[in-house]
Parts: sequence; C-alpha cells; structure tokens
Amino acid sequence: MKHVSTIGLDLAKLVFQVHGADIEGSPLFNRKLRRGEVLRFFEKLPRCLVGMEACGGAHNWAREIANLGHDVRLIPPAYVKPFVK
Repeated sequence: MKHVSTIGLDLAKLVFQVHGADIEGSPLFNRKLRRGEVLRFFEKLPRCLVGMEACGGAHNWAREIANLGHDVRLIPPAYVKPFVK
C-alpha cells in the first residue's frame, strides 16, 4: 500500500479540495472536504508535506495544520496559476 507524502490543499469558503500523492507523484486521492472536516482529516494522516496557495486565510490554516505535525508550505499565487487547468 502506498502512503501519502504530499498533499495539495485548495482553500475556499465552504468546500476545500484535497489532492494526495505518493513519493513518486502518483495521485492517491482527490476529494472535497467541508470546512469542519479539514482538521479531522489531517489528524488521521501520517506526517507529510502540505502545499497551499498563500491567500487571506491560508496563514491561519497553515498554523493549524502545522500544529498537527505536518510540514506546510505556502505558495505565492503567481506560482500556482500554471497548475490550474
């Protein structure tokens, strides 16, 4: 079984999009989470790298997720744009 090593988190007002990948970059899951489910979701995961776009609420979410033991990286919006399809 493959373990999650990297997670991409897209922040929104009510529904967040979460994409998980293994060490090789192969996608493992892609799901939607409501605002209240986000911290419970990250509590259950082993420690991994979490990337999210730097926006108004991203710093608060980054602190909360980092307190759970994850390595959180904020990405400037200019660098996120090429990944949007």
